[in-house]
Amino acid sequence: VQLVESGGGLVQAGGSLRLSCAASGITFEIKRMGWYRQAPGKERELVATITSSGGVTNYVGSVKGRFTISRDNAKRTMYLQMNSLKPEDTAVYYCKADRYADPPVWGQGTQVTVSS
Repeated sequence: VQLVESGGGLVQAGGSLRLSCAASGITFEIKRMGWYRQAPGKERELVATITSSGGVTNYVGSVKGRFTISRDNAKRTMYLQMNSLKPEDTAVYYCKADRYADPPVWGQGTQVTVSS
């Protein structure tokens, strides 16, 4: 499995961005996918996760009500719609795929910068 993120960029506070994570390879082995972020000088943190069917989602408290995770299995793509962005959302955003029988796979990351 390989993951490629896109959609990052520079946006003003209050704006929106949509991140995409395209998966290739043996994608049926993925049981859950998620978005993580890492700000300068901080540890990588979970943002949101979604099960393989898309039926169950989970969010970190700081993004609830502002971010929405979704996936299109036909396109093998996961999304993160980010609204009402804040400067503290600035980070490199990574997608991750948890697999049933093998170690997780990470994408290369995409930079999100929110200016005040």
